Amino acid sequence: MAKQRKKYVCNSCGRVTPAYMGKCPKCGEFGSMKEVVEVAETAVSPKNSRAVRAHTASKPQRLAEITSDGFERMQIPLTEMSRVLGGGIVPGSLILLGGDPGIGKSTLLLDVAAMVANIHGTVLYVSGEESANQIKLRADRLKVKANDLFLVTETNMNAITAHIAKVKPVMTIVDSIQTTYVEDKSSSPGSVSQVRECAGRFQEIAKTTGVTIFLVGHVTKDGAIAGPRVLEHIVDTVLHLEGDQFHRYRLLRGVKNRFGATSEVGVFEMVETGMVEVPNPSEAFLAERQANAPGSAIAVTMEGTRPLLVEIQALASATTFPNPRRTANGIDYNRLLLLTAVLSRRVNIKLHEKDVFINVIGGLQVDEPAADLAVAVAIASSVYDRPVHADMAFVGEIGLSGELRAVSQLEARFKEAAKLGFKRCVAPKSALKQMAKPPKGLEIIGCRSLAEVIHKALVKSTTH
Repeated sequence: MAKQRKKYVCNSCGRVTPAYMGKCPKCGEFGSMKEVVEVAETAVSPKNSRAVRAHTASKPQRLAEITSDGFERMQIPLTEMSRVLGGGIVPGSLILLGGDPGIGKSTLLLDVAAMVANIHGTVLYVSGEESANQIKLRADRLKVKANDLFLVTETNMNAITAHIAKVKPVMTIVDSIQTTYVEDKSSSPGSVSQVRECAGRFQEIAKTTGVTIFLVGHVTKDGAIAGPRVLEHIVDTVLHLEGDQFHRYRLLRGVKNRFGATSEVGVFEMVETGMVEVPNPSEAFLAERQANAPGSAIAVTMEGTRPLLVEIQALASATTFPNPRRTANGIDYNRLLLLTAVLSRRVNIKLHEKDVFINVIGGLQVDEPAADLAVAVAIASSVYDRPVHADMAFVGEIGLSGELRAVSQLEARFKEAAKLGFKRCVAPKSALKQMAKPPKGLEIIGCRSLAEVIHKALVKSTTH
């Protein structure tokens, strides 16, 4: 016999509590808890026949006897997308794409749907938030044309399953998982139980039929994908589309990938006709750089297996407040506090009377410690009002004693710097012993301390 169970779910972060609470203990929102009544079925309920069938139909097989025939990746002309997915779209995979509202998720997937439809076969686009006419307007704006791309507006899970069985697509896009619901559940669409159940059913469809399914996921105000954490465990791949709405560049980042490397990044540019891939992002990020401007330094970072050269700008100005300001745009705020403390104590640069502002050009978010050296050099350049040598790039982590520490994948970083025309690259001296011959035309300058780097990096003043 079915049993009813009450619980309370936060609409903002998805936190579940057994009793009502005026303030969510996780996100701190007031009045966000909503009562949800779930019906728990017994193990012999007909509604659980899907799990029973899956259990009885399974049969152990030897690994050596299993073949991968028919599971070759689907290649698409969008190479940046293929790169993040590990070399193409795997048939029968379940892929979750998240991102802020208006960042370009639906635009990107509509492009991908048209490419797959024109090359590999029928694609079904299921929308729970827009009508077919609205999607058609976007397709006309993006100049998307595909005869085998089918659109349907539906949120009922049973109806979506029937459409997939009738159309027999090679790929299905569901926009979004938070609007889909199962009639067996009494909770509202977007609740924890509905999202979990719908994701489980989409997983079963993908694995049993070989249909690739893309799920669009909403995000919370903190940027995490809304719904239960189990959603990210169910799917094969989790992608995040990142970027600032006021900048034209978008980064597609692979957070989880069962069929390829994680932390891979694809770079796109948002233009009037949609999302256009950027084949050489380093060149694009440095296109508007002013070579002889004080407060600017080039960092050689890694996004997954791809090296990126980004411009980091710093501005240090006299403060009018008792406590100087520290503003970080594109790097971690606590990392900026650490670097300013090292500059003050180990290099004797007086920053206690200066506001310090850091900005990473292009709207990028640089999280790895290898960018420490470029950030510190840019701050010193702004304080002394002396530009950095235009042909010099920087890579290295800074310790609390002002020493330089080695970072990974130096050879790939140096090759990217040489390809973009840089003649010199400053790196930790301890890491150079493990390297092979540097790229042709690039001089590697090994340093042990931050003070040594600043002495070599800044252009000599002509006023003294």
